[in-house]
Amino acid sequence: MSIQFEDLDFPSPTADSLATAFARVTALLDDGRRGDALALFDTQRRAYDSWASLVALRFAQDTTDPKAKADRDLADSLTPLVTGHEVAIKRRLLDDPDRPGLTAAIGTHAVKLWETDITTFDPRIRDALEEEARLGGEYTALLASARVTVAGQTVNLSGLAPFAESLDRATRHEAEQARWAFFAQHGAELDSLYDRLVHVRHGMATTLGYDSYTPLGYRRMRRVDYGPAEVARFRDDVLNHVVPLVQAILENRRLTMNWDRLRAWDEPLIDPLGNPRPVGDHDVLVARAQTMFDRLGGDLGGFYRQMAEGGFLDLRNRAGKAGGGFCTAFPSMGMPFIFANFNGTQHDINVFTHEMGHAYQNWKSRDLPGIDLLWPTMDAAEINSMALEFLTWPQMDLMVEDGLADRFRRMHLIGSLSFLPYGACVDHFQHEIYARPDMTPDERHATWQRLEKLYLPWRDYGDLAWPSKGGRWQAQGHIYRSPFYYIDYTLALCCAMQFWLRSRTDHAGAMAVYTDLCALGGSQPFTGLVAAAGLASPFEPGTLADIVQEAERVLQMR
Repeated sequence: MSIQFEDLDFPSPTADSLATAFARVTALLDDGRRGDALALFDTQRRAYDSWASLVALRFAQDTTDPKAKADRDLADSLTPLVTGHEVAIKRRLLDDPDRPGLTAAIGTHAVKLWETDITTFDPRIRDALEEEARLGGEYTALLASARVTVAGQTVNLSGLAPFAESLDRATRHEAEQARWAFFAQHGAELDSLYDRLVHVRHGMATTLGYDSYTPLGYRRMRRVDYGPAEVARFRDDVLNHVVPLVQAILENRRLTMNWDRLRAWDEPLIDPLGNPRPVGDHDVLVARAQTMFDRLGGDLGGFYRQMAEGGFLDLRNRAGKAGGGFCTAFPSMGMPFIFANFNGTQHDINVFTHEMGHAYQNWKSRDLPGIDLLWPTMDAAEINSMALEFLTWPQMDLMVEDGLADRFRRMHLIGSLSFLPYGACVDHFQHEIYARPDMTPDERHATWQRLEKLYLPWRDYGDLAWPSKGGRWQAQGHIYRSPFYYIDYTLALCCAMQFWLRSRTDHAGAMAVYTDLCALGGSQPFTGLVAAAGLASPFEPGTLADIVQEAERVLQMR
């Protein structure tokens, strides 16, 4: 019998029960039983992560539920304690003179991850970590509370998407006015939330001996094979090779549409005839996705069937539900879960295939030894998600309205290229913020304005007052909740588009390589997984330029 999500019920821990559980690991080490200690350590970590993932998911499913919020608050308070226990045990294992034995037991990459992990925590920052989680939860709840009216309908922020892509320019304008009116109304609160987050993180960094949060942020992201210098060079490649192409694409759209000026509310309308929409509602897409994944071959279709039949999908948009989409997992039982907010636009298809890529990778690597290997670092994880967006292209006739598959593919390619400058801008912004943590809110807005003009020089907000003064970044949840987690998307996209290039001449071969990459999970760092898949590293000179050149050729051919 397949696992049912509704049956999941992981025991709720307490500070005392966690201390007792991890003490058992220490006792085994005291007895010289390292193998048994490692096995129990892994089991305990899986148990806690499964409970914490379920708690976070249930809060996202209904941010207004008092019990869900209380459980999330409990997790926020316990997670720093768990981190303390884990770091103490990792440090002891790493201090063992028999390092070769440890490496043989958990693998070279896991050892490197542990070496990084022990530099990111100290009991002195436990309260700061809890405060960081609490503030991130406030941000999530605030945005989930939004109710805005457009075209006579009241929707949440996710529900604005169909209006933002309307063929009617006035409707698009009205949708953006409604969106940014909400942010203007709560601007001071959002500024205050972020200011507190920046100072909490800077305080953690100085307590741990860092000059700024940036090196700590990279270590918390477990980036063991590159640093800010490599990322800065990649951002320069985006500026030099992608920004000019996107600017040309948008200018061509302006001329095609006969607009006097390209406004910010025009950018979401990628197709002059109207962005292709999904073929049907939630139920239709979920059903057709089964055929799509079956056609891709291998075990992808069977895995999706398990997810759908087991209730491991929550894709409907509704009041009180957190915005966005994500994939989470419960490592004690090896089954992932996809969370999204369908809104009737092409985004439904993109987020569905994207999160399915994460889910498939996690499922393929579920039997790897050790919880540290189940997920790659986020940069590599996003390759799995974004590559599947491109690998499902041949099946788009199933997912969009009749005859619009080619237009969808073109729109997806343009959207991917257009994302690169924005992703680089978000990353650059965070580097500047954490280099100067004492910026005032006005200085932060001015910093975003300056960088936005660099990476998105075409952006014209017209009469939208809040983003015009530099407030656009406040709608990007990663900036609040997951610092420095954004360049990952752009690095991964550079790799995912290489899968797209391969699939155009050998789709079966590209799928085989993709499946193998998913099965590797997090057994290697980002650059190692890229090399294992035979991809060119985004940090290598010319990689992005070659991809952009081919994309430009394809767009001109159609």
